[in-house]
Amino acid sequence: MKQPVGVILAGGLARRMGGGDKPLLALGGQNLLDHVVERLEPQVAALALNANGDAERFSHYGLPVIADSIEGFAGPLAGVLAGLDWAATQGADTLVTAAGDTPFFPCDLVPQLLLAGEDMENPLVLAATPDADGQVRRHPTFGLWPVSLRDDLRAALQGGLRKVVQWTDHHQGREAVFPAPMFDPFFNVNTPEDLTRAEEILAGNA
Repeated sequence: MKQPVGVILAGGLARRMGGGDKPLLALGGQNLLDHVVERLEPQVAALALNANGDAERFSHYGLPVIADSIEGFAGPLAGVLAGLDWAATQGADTLVTAAGDTPFFPCDLVPQLLLAGEDMENPLVLAATPDADGQVRRHPTFGLWPVSLRDDLRAALQGGLRKVVQWTDHHQGREAVFPAPMFDPFFNVNTPEDLTRAEEILAGNA
């Protein structure tokens, strides 16, 4: 299988942070997005950002910025579709997505997603971690997506589908389960309190 391309989903509304671009919030002398780019870029063949509005606010990253093709805010699946359409222009077979507000996701994200989906005709895998009760919790913004299903996803979105796991379950999607010994590596920043928590994790005080 070819190395996947990657897209960082940076188009959330950030309502609990008061609006604006969450990935551009400061964390440890960098932006949240800096941390995400540093982790994902070495793992993929090419990288782009999914964001709506003026792309110039991300210009210093030197990455393609691709907007949703579905009208209105259709959630993360719209970003996945935009990424799949871009991946097709890159000649890629698969896409890996990561959220722009999740600075500590595993540095082996892509290899583990590929391993979980290696015998699938259409590799479709979501990252997951065990919770305190031993149940597996899926992280739907972190996944391996097949370019071959992009028109199926487009039709589903145009039909009103918004839940990621509803679509992945329909296509017999799998999970790649990552350990979470100290904290969930897919911890994301939704609130000011989360940002404080992220600073503690970064400082090694978690």
